[in-house]
Amino acid sequence: MAKAKKKTSKKVRASKPTSRKSPARKANARRAVKAKTRAKKRPTHKFTVSHHREQDFDQGLRTYAKYRDLGIAPATGGMVQAHVIKFIPPFKPEEVSTPHYHDVDFQMIYVLKGWIKSEFEGEGVHTFHAGACWIQPPRIKHTVLGYSDDCEVLEIVLPADFETVTLAN
Repeated sequence: MAKAKKKTSKKVRASKPTSRKSPARKANARRAVKAKTRAKKRPTHKFTVSHHREQDFDQGLRTYAKYRDLGIAPATGGMVQAHVIKFIPPFKPEEVSTPHYHDVDFQMIYVLKGWIKSEFEGEGVHTFHAGACWIQPPRIKHTVLGYSDDCEVLEIVLPADFETVTLAN
């Protein structure tokens, strides 16, 4: 008598993922590692508040301006500095118009009141009025050419501790 063949069903296995990651997965993994590394390097930020008080404006970097530190540097472990700069009238070109640059990673200025006129290397002369904002690339040479009697600006700089280099006229 002939033997009946036993039917066996073959199971189809789903292919196992290889140990190699797709380019997208590799990129995501690299981004995750970088984010963790950045998080470790950054200081913990602290809550801080700064209310406007006239008596908080002090003589600072420039003799023709008063500065109100907003307390951001200590709150960010020195990562960021923010201050309001109130320019002292009248504008005196012999005192103010000295070419210089700041050795920074980032610098942003926002005009709160009045206007300010500056010249930037490779960018020309610009007049900024209340509500205007600009970013100065690191180490861009610039000169203040004028400002209104009521000029006030907000300046945000990274890092908090930076050097200003004065250049010959």
